[in-house]
Amino acid sequence: MAAKVLSDAEFPDGDLWVFGYGSLIWNPGFEFLDKKPARLIGEHRSLCIYSMVHRGTPEKPGLVLGLDRGGACQGVAFRVAPDKRHATIRYLREREQATHVYREVLRSVWVEGDARQRVSALAYVADRSHDQYAGRLSPEEQLRLVRQGHGNYGPNDEYIIATVAALEAQGIRDVPLHQLAAKLHGEATLHRHASDEQSLG
Repeated sequence: MAAKVLSDAEFPDGDLWVFGYGSLIWNPGFEFLDKKPARLIGEHRSLCIYSMVHRGTPEKPGLVLGLDRGGACQGVAFRVAPDKRHATIRYLREREQATHVYREVLRSVWVEGDARQRVSALAYVADRSHDQYAGRLSPEEQLRLVRQGHGNYGPNDEYIIATVAALEAQGIRDVPLHQLAAKLHGEATLHRHASDEQSLG
């Protein structure tokens, strides 16, 4: 399956804006001039992608975020200098398009600051036709997948906990994600206590 990416001609001139809604918030991995709170309307943050490389394997998939149809999403807009545009896009494609589960798109986002401005930002949205599109899963199924997931980028639970911490730092509360992180935090605490007791014994 070919990656769904934009042509060079589709990008606006000047600075490149990138919309982050998950791990890009806490681990962008590219140089940027500025980052600001931003809101995208028409899609929402959702744990709707089976992860088979970064946070899971084909045998034991994990679960990661995508932008899915409907609603709105509060995230972060990164402003990238024109001379870093091509390197940034190349990096994001290598990172986000490992299995072509996302569609590369431009979306209008409202950027907060001294004055609100609307910009056209690069974003990665869930491809609903892809085998890794999970759709709407129950909280129990989400927890099961996140518990088992471990891929090239590490354990799936670390991804969830780090993302929620980054959202909180931006003043964003995503209730389902926060509830999932709270369950994972509790388990992590229990595991730590058990390890401490074993080492004391």
